[in-house]
Amino acid sequence: MNNIKQVMLFMCLLVTSQSCATAPTNVVEVRENQDGWMLIVDGEPFMVNGMNWDYYPIGTNYEYSIWEESPEFIRDALTYEMGHLQNIGVNAIRVYTGIPREWIEYIHDNFGIYTMLNHSFGRYGLELDGEWVGNTEYSDPRVIELLLGEVTELAREYKGTRGLLLYLLGNENNYGLFWDGPETEDIPFADRNSTIRARHMYQLFNRGALAVKEIDPDRPVAIANGDLLFFDIIVEEVPDIDIFGANVYRGVSFTDFYDRVKNEYGKPVLLTEFGADAWNARADEEDQLCQAYYKHGNWKEIYAYAAGMGKAGNSIGGFTFQSSDGWWKYGQTYDLDVHNTESTWANGGYECDHVEGENNMNEEWFGIMAKGPAQPGGVNKLYPRAAYYVIKEAHRFDPYAPDASLETLEDFFSAISLEEAYERAKNIPNPDF
Repeated sequence: MNNIKQVMLFMCLLVTSQSCATAPTNVVEVRENQDGWMLIVDGEPFMVNGMNWDYYPIGTNYEYSIWEESPEFIRDALTYEMGHLQNIGVNAIRVYTGIPREWIEYIHDNFGIYTMLNHSFGRYGLELDGEWVGNTEYSDPRVIELLLGEVTELAREYKGTRGLLLYLLGNENNYGLFWDGPETEDIPFADRNSTIRARHMYQLFNRGALAVKEIDPDRPVAIANGDLLFFDIIVEEVPDIDIFGANVYRGVSFTDFYDRVKNEYGKPVLLTEFGADAWNARADEEDQLCQAYYKHGNWKEIYAYAAGMGKAGNSIGGFTFQSSDGWWKYGQTYDLDVHNTESTWANGGYECDHVEGENNMNEEWFGIMAKGPAQPGGVNKLYPRAAYYVIKEAHRFDPYAPDASLETLEDFFSAISLEEAYERAKNIPNPDF
């Protein structure tokens, strides 16, 4: 019997942690020192060169799930898509709840890419007493019980998953508080219905973060706010998240974003979404150069605010939005095989195509890769845009290198040619890595 135990122990020492290890893997934490904040993975600084990733073939919408396909199809699709992301130095993807843990581990083990697991936390509605409620009321005791139960179960299910980087709660839930219609401007801001609802919501976010951390202390917890809306309430009501995450679309610069979070909140910053679409609403045509210009400026600033670079020191990275175009986003339930060019919201920060009083942001064109028809086997073909190659070069910069400084950052990014990236995208749309 003793001999058998010795053999088993010896085999355990030889094989990988996939089958024998019981200790936590990929321990992730946030640390603060005199230079600022860093994300630490297994003892090493980790700058998040992330990507918002999903898989919706042309002709499908949010009801489609790749995880319901055969294991062979999933492996083929992940090999193809993660190969494109690995090629440009992406080290983490943002994925919504639903991905089985085996595929998080598959992506990590085969491509070295981590996963940020995102629970929407009632952003798009939820089911209460057998009925669907489209606008979540966070003060409702039933909602509180449901959401706390869901995130607790999420942490139990994914605890110890290789390649799990962190948990993310929500996705611009603060914007959803305005679904009840326009509010009267002369009502004091503190007394508006949306403000009252926000306080309840952020209180629940804090409880959700604590619930996750109680189950899985080896992964940080972040929220995904819509920019800095209700930031004063966040500072008051959400002290226990590890990372302040936000979707930020301000154009080529994030302006005062990092400084405000440092001065008012004292948390590390992770951009959970940022970027630009590839459709020029003014010219009514694809504009790869403008998209690449915004990605270039955004990544330069993300690194500039990293620890040790001399600025706020609270940037730990970001997730570019997004890997490939979402053909379903304009109509959502119709025209799913049409790449629509209608712009649905306006943003003056994107000067390439902004016209006062007109929409210029197109939800179906945010991909750094265009999406083509299915290849043999059913996997959609991807065509890298100029932004893809710009990001590839940008991700080579290491803000934690001993010689990293604002001066070396400036020199590095000045050497990235948008025109060369565009020529490469135009002439070699789908390279063989």
